[in-house]
Amino acid sequence: MTSSTDAGPTDQPTPESQPERRARPERPASERRVRPDRPRPEATTTGPRVRTGKPVRRKAEGQWALGYREPLNPNEQSKKDDNPLNVRARIENIYAKTGFDGIDKGDLRGRFRWWGLYTQREQGYDGTWTGDENIDLLEAKYFMMRIRCDGGALNLAQLRTLGGISTEFARDTADLSDRENVQYHWIEVENVPEIWKRIEAVGLKTTEACGDCPRVVLGSPLAGEALDEVIDPTPAIEEIVRRYIGKKEYSNLPRKFKTAISGQQDVVHEINDVAFVGVVHPEHGPGLDLWVGGGLSTNPMLAKRVGVWVPLDEVPDVWEAVVSVFRDYGYRRLRTKARLKFLIKDWGIEKFRQVLEDEYLKRKLIDGPAPEQPTKPIDHVGVQRLRNGLNAVGFSPIAGRVSGTVLTKVADAVERIGSDRVRFTPYQKLIVLDVPDDKVDALIDELEPLGLQARPSLWRRNLMACTGIEFCKLSFAETRKRSQALVPELEERLADLNAQLDVPITININGCPNSCARSQIADIGFKGQLVDDGTGNQVEGFQVHLGGSLGFDSAFGRKLRQHKVTTGELGDYIDRVVRNFVKQRSDGERFAQWAVRADEADLR
Repeated sequence: MTSSTDAGPTDQPTPESQPERRARPERPASERRVRPDRPRPEATTTGPRVRTGKPVRRKAEGQWALGYREPLNPNEQSKKDDNPLNVRARIENIYAKTGFDGIDKGDLRGRFRWWGLYTQREQGYDGTWTGDENIDLLEAKYFMMRIRCDGGALNLAQLRTLGGISTEFARDTADLSDRENVQYHWIEVENVPEIWKRIEAVGLKTTEACGDCPRVVLGSPLAGEALDEVIDPTPAIEEIVRRYIGKKEYSNLPRKFKTAISGQQDVVHEINDVAFVGVVHPEHGPGLDLWVGGGLSTNPMLAKRVGVWVPLDEVPDVWEAVVSVFRDYGYRRLRTKARLKFLIKDWGIEKFRQVLEDEYLKRKLIDGPAPEQPTKPIDHVGVQRLRNGLNAVGFSPIAGRVSGTVLTKVADAVERIGSDRVRFTPYQKLIVLDVPDDKVDALIDELEPLGLQARPSLWRRNLMACTGIEFCKLSFAETRKRSQALVPELEERLADLNAQLDVPITININGCPNSCARSQIADIGFKGQLVDDGTGNQVEGFQVHLGGSLGFDSAFGRKLRQHKVTTGELGDYIDRVVRNFVKQRSDGERFAQWAVRADEADLR
């Protein structure tokens, strides 16, 4: 089922979406004609007429389905000029031979993303340099490369390949992202074809790992094995990737498109463009509940339930229909309004469902119940029994930072215990499946010296960070690198409170407003920006968000007016606010609940 985007409009343009028309010049009153059968209205003497403002006509949003196919911004023009997937041939045949200086800027800053490549930040430029006006200075001749790991699922051959590429081509860098990907740095364009050759030989790829397209599909690390899983959606994830990823019909979307599919609530489904969550229908049995329109960044919105139950074998078709609605009706005029969440906000979920069913699926979907709210976060860290009688052991690096050397050593350790399955998580964690009872402790002991802990402190377990100013051109502050020192600092400073904390306190650190590490939904979230150090100097720091959460009473964090902390103050601030929480909390109260009711002075 594919909807054509080259046909004419499928509906008449609404007044809101029609292009602006040039206003006609108004005739002088003496030249206006009055129809003889329509007398002039009598003048009133009740007072002056109240003038109203001139109606404001909304600009067209560039929706293809309404007939607007001409690009309205440079990004849309670039995609129209050449499908971004075509750039692979130029990378292999031209740029890998000419080197960085031979790369066309349109490819470099746009189309490369469809193959998982972003230029990284030039070293030595602090946050005062961040901004488009300095792009030529900030753009290093090296790339971040993102390896697509749909469902976070890897076998040992894949893990070894990832480790080898890191040590040979990426200066031993490797970060686990909160999208279940691996990210390298220091990649040179000359080596990209060889990297593709190696990863594709073991079934991995970088296709559409970035760009305005369907990015990696989040899946449960324990899909098919979790005791609490409603249904194993792995076949649906695999079919979506097989059918649609790398296909030009879906490679030109208004903006990025994020997907999460799981039989349990462990994939942050509330902040994805589309998500399918396991649920049991009272008549039809296990299936998946459909959510749409989630996303964070500068205008965060939580996804909405469509209210339908989708059987497993229909998930790929419904996924395609949702993507097609976004492709055809999504807003393409402004990049800042081009995510699916803005369409859902304007349409409402009822209209979205109607369009989805009537124009794309050509059938009605089955009404379904909502999944039950979880009673605790599901990050899979620690030891869990699997359905096959073996164990999963979840390990926590600090903010996902590992290396090629570490990944290779993990593969060696996993092979020794007889397993062939490793998983990444949406929380920057690593899970080893199929661990026999008598090998659990040995595996934990072997990986701990590598910085992978299965019994981590609350602070190591619950801290996430984005790439930060170390490599990211958009960042104002250091994040992932800073977290490597922050976690041990918190472990020492707050050691006396561990026995009193029976609830997690999540800390998410972002280098800019884009919220790649989800600052708005953390107990304590930090958003990178330049702040005044008190002496008139602009230094790197963070705006604070408090009390965000997903799963329980999903909500965005509370922002304290004009409250900011510098990078050097992070430890002091976290120490202070956590101690206030411990003093004031009620029995069983979570940090997010306390942050809503706490006095502002206790949150500063």
